Amino acid sequence: MAPPTETLTAERILEATEEVLRRHGPAKATVVDVARALGVSHGSVYRHFRTKAALREAVTKRWLDRTSRQLADIVTAGSTPEHRLRAWLGALFEAKRHKAGDDPELFATYTVLADENGLAVGEHIADLTGQLARIMRDGVAAGAFTVPDPVAAARAVFQATGRFHDPCYAREWEQPGVEEEFTAVVDLLVRGLGADVTP
Repeated sequence: MAPPTETLTAERILEATEEVLRRHGPAKATVVDVARALGVSHGSVYRHFRTKAALREAVTKRWLDRTSRQLADIVTAGSTPEHRLRAWLGALFEAKRHKAGDDPELFATYTVLADENGLAVGEHIADLTGQLARIMRDGVAAGAFTVPDPVAAARAVFQATGRFHDPCYAREWEQPGVEEEFTAVVDLLVRGLGADVTP
């Protein structure tokens, strides 16, 4: 239990919520459990998050944002667009694999929460495809990619690699040969992005 003199912040509440979710799962975790873990009244939690749904959405967004932050540095790295695209897709795959493999109970919990929080998931996907679009635009400017619409190309690449980052495929991520399959898909995409498809 946290010392009551410590300032209660939204971040502390989200950290405690994650621990409560890990212990109890999404079906049984309550705001009262979160308050108890913090040593405060549940009213104190509600002053930061008006409803249980708002708290669950915020903790889901925080979890998803970790992945976005990990990838953001790759977008602006000083390497070629092809290299950044490969690195970005590889980092996304690894981040998702680690989340699923390092803490499977919490991953399962967040999969449930993500299903509940379509808005947070939609924002996450928009952020990720926005990062990809930046790499695409840089590739077009450098003459490495010949796509007419970098935003559409970013969405297509994201969809084409879904098997390697969509949580519904998590059970496949530890299968033998999955790295080779991932590399084959990325190689195909990078070659396709560089091909001149104009008639």
